Amino acid sequence: MSHFDSSGNAHMVDVSAKTPTVRVAVASGEVTMLAQTADSIRQGSAKKGDVLTVARLAAIAGAKWTSHLIPLCHAIPIEAVSIEFDWKSGDADSDFQTLVCRATVTTSAKTGVEMEAMTAVSVAALTVYDMVKSIDRAIEIGPVRLEEKSGGKSGHFVRQTS
Repeated sequence: MSHFDSSGNAHMVDVSAKTPTVRVAVASGEVTMLAQTADSIRQGSAKKGDVLTVARLAAIAGAKWTSHLIPLCHAIPIEAVSIEFDWKSGDADSDFQTLVCRATVTTSAKTGVEMEAMTAVSVAALTVYDMVKSIDRAIEIGPVRLEEKSGGKSGHFVRQTS
């Protein structure tokens, strides 16, 4: 399937003939920040409030609004969104720490939810930045990537780790 018609014009892919299946996508995104910023998030002492609760809500909203943000993305029923945050293990004495956001999105539809999962983690990461930018403007976001997807004609995909 292509997002371009025979004349080369962008269009939304016609999925009307496809059979609905259960589809699940898992995406992850990273937010690297100063250790003191990570500490303020963990302790709940950021000036704007509970960073991870707000980021979780933003991620869920981002998943639900994906078709409004990505022009050729289908509006599909989102049946479940799960957002998890974990701190990447590393050198405890490091000046930087990385927060990993993982989104799992589920639907029973004619097309997948990969874009919804990746939008969710992107919006979560941007929300974390917004919540703590007053103490750390050097935060880095990325990579954002699809980790796994299942359902549909293309089958099951799992990212291979190196």
